[in-house]
Amino acid sequence: MRGRHAALSNLNLTIARGESVAILGPNGCGKSTLIGAILREFYPLAAKESGNEPAKESGKEPAVRILGRDLWNLEELRALIGIVKNNLLPPKAGVVSARELVVSSFFGSVGLWNHQQPTAAMWRAADEALERTRASHLADRDIDELSSGEARRVEIARALAHRPGTLLLDEPANHLDPRAQAELRTLVRDLIREGTAIIMVTHHVADVVPEIGRIILMRSGAIYADGSRREILRSEVLSALFDHPIAIGDS
Repeated sequence: MRGRHAALSNLNLTIARGESVAILGPNGCGKSTLIGAILREFYPLAAKESGNEPAKESGKEPAVRILGRDLWNLEELRALIGIVKNNLLPPKAGVVSARELVVSSFFGSVGLWNHQQPTAAMWRAADEALERTRASHLADRDIDELSSGEARRVEIARALAHRPGTLLLDEPANHLDPRAQAELRTLVRDLIREGTAIIMVTHHVADVVPEIGRIILMRSGAIYADGSRREILRSEVLSALFDHPIAIGDS
């Protein structure tokens, strides 16, 4: 619920460990709320059949489960799923380099504080993550000097520092120019080929790179369609979803 509005309703979705999927839908369809539920920013409620008021009793509690568990220690979960949200990294007072920003992810902070002392292994992991995102040359640059495309690479490196098996990317192409978008899609393709599963949340059809084989469409807070690229990436399906003519060419 968001206020008295059911942002998600009757949504039942399972994504297998190691599976790369795209969650696609128009603005306002519930994608961000779904991500918020996964990140525990929102909690699902049982609702009465007659309306949106939370039910006092429920035979089956709605839940968001990760690898079968409802509750996780944040440090433990970071090693399994890296999160890249759709807002670019926030500025921080003072000078924070890209390398410091990546290594500070081990402490859950934005930049390092005096009492935080990264180990040699943490620094190595940060450097390896920057190398994976082709951002090593940005390591000593201050984050407020980076372009949007460069900041996105550092943000992904921050999520990769823990070597998670899955990356959840929430509207990663937002704020990026066409060149930066193309570079981001190349990076996503490389990560999948290297064995990192991707859960891509987007409203841009072009973000669904060929290595993503399953596509989930959302509309009005529910699953609209769920299937393979061949089944979903069709002009008539997407035109109906977005209520606007969309032409899909051969690829």
